[in-house]
Amino acid sequence: MTNWSEIHTYAKALIKEAGENIKNSFSKTLTITTKSNANDLVTDIDQETEQFFIKKINEKYPGHRILGEEGFGDKLSDMEGIIWIIDPIDGTMNFVHQQRNFAISVGIYENGKGKIGLIYDVVHDELYHCMKGQGVFMNDLELPPLQETDVSKAIIGLNATWVTENRRIDPSLLAPLVRKARGTRSYGSAAIEMAYIASGRVDAYITMRLAPWDFAAGVIMIEELGGIATTVKGDPLNYLENNSVFVSKPGLHQEIMKEYLKNGNW
Repeated sequence: MTNWSEIHTYAKALIKEAGENIKNSFSKTLTITTKSNANDLVTDIDQETEQFFIKKINEKYPGHRILGEEGFGDKLSDMEGIIWIIDPIDGTMNFVHQQRNFAISVGIYENGKGKIGLIYDVVHDELYHCMKGQGVFMNDLELPPLQETDVSKAIIGLNATWVTENRRIDPSLLAPLVRKARGTRSYGSAAIEMAYIASGRVDAYITMRLAPWDFAAGVIMIEELGGIATTVKGDPLNYLENNSVFVSKPGLHQEIMKEYLKNGNW
């Protein structure tokens, strides 16, 4: 039998240690390179952090597999067994420019089912963590279940890219949502946006393209609290490829899907 409590405790210790290592790097000169485009940044700290996780996980749980953003883990074609899905720094641009508004994200899955989720806002020392069926916590504070709300009372996590001309969505679809919502926010880190839904600071988050390591941990938390996580089409998320992502409080998800997204030409 898998001892999920032990894995949860170990993962929390790892993510805190990784966070300390990142904070200790703030005074150092970063080595910054780009990946897919000039705004897709990666630093030596991203890479060192991922390698730290891989080393520690392999030492403790050699049978587990690892999917990491920086590519040092395993090449996966299925979700069988226990898999750690890791983003060593989610929000690298924020990390480089602001030294805040970034997070470490770790989702642990068994045969495609979310078991443990951790998101660590390093600078604010807020560790969001959950084990399936045991509730969601921010540090030692248990977070309450998500309550239904409607668009007129909602803060929506939405990047301005999606309401201006772009290749992925007709901006006229989401412009009415922006007008109707109480407000919009964009933090530049999907993990933080999802953690903020869990803690009630944001009510929904919509984006057109995320990799599995961006959302794997957050989805576990949001679903644990009664929220809903799908693509913008309403389909289940795929943990082996990029997805559009729509996560939200209950009620609000159905309203946005019906009133704003259902007519999308995807």
